[in-house]
Amino acid sequence: MKKLLLATTTLALGLTAGAAAFAETLTVGAYPSNPPWEFKNEQSEFEGFEVDLITEVAERLEMDLEISDLGFQALFAATASGRIDVAISTITITDERLQSQSFTQGYYDADLALVSLADGASSLADLAGEPVGAIASSTGDAWIQANTAEYGFGELRTYPDQQGLLLDVRAGRIAGAIGDVTGFIFAAKEMPDLNIAEVIPTGDQYGLMLPKGSELLEPINAAISEIKEDGTLAEIYEKWLGEAPAADSSTVTVLEIPTAE
Repeated sequence: MKKLLLATTTLALGLTAGAAAFAETLTVGAYPSNPPWEFKNEQSEFEGFEVDLITEVAERLEMDLEISDLGFQALFAATASGRIDVAISTITITDERLQSQSFTQGYYDADLALVSLADGASSLADLAGEPVGAIASSTGDAWIQANTAEYGFGELRTYPDQQGLLLDVRAGRIAGAIGDVTGFIFAAKEMPDLNIAEVIPTGDQYGLMLPKGSELLEPINAAISEIKEDGTLAEIYEKWLGEAPAADSSTVTVLEIPTAE
């Protein structure tokens, strides 16, 4: 307990956690097919926005970093069971998830989008009666289920990864997909036959996910506050997204640890 209090206090003052680290290694789970957030380079090493973020967190806690390759759905079981300390991979903070997991403050404002073929659906209204897709257990999946009655979507097909999802959009097996707007924009640069047909404002944010009640939550959250305050997170944002974050965004604004309603 003394170690936890010391780590929290020193980070809050903008100092290194140093000897207050809880363990030598911070174990992290990541879904690796999610550029620009996390992906593997030619040397099979993790890279991306959230990889840079968690690397910076580990350095400030003076911990080694170990990132494991997990599917998106597997991340939730891995944190719930304590198999890993932290999960990254554009995980939206939701009240439902807060019932069984802990989250740090948000660090990215996360809208959704509809992606379709360039000569296909131009809006959500065009998907009436058509098959649509999303990554399983994602907020895109949840959004489709919550809005099917309004838009009249046809069959919902879910996928373990973005690659399979977008391949089915390109092949015409689904009329469109709902997911992270930034990830889709990044993918469309490599797949010019895809089109961001409509952006879906959500007011959501991405956070780091930890086991419920993790003693690492406050130290990691304090490290994120430091990373925001000294401009490091804004630099990471610009490195991967090619522009500076908005001055009022969660990327530069220190926030409270979210709690379930």
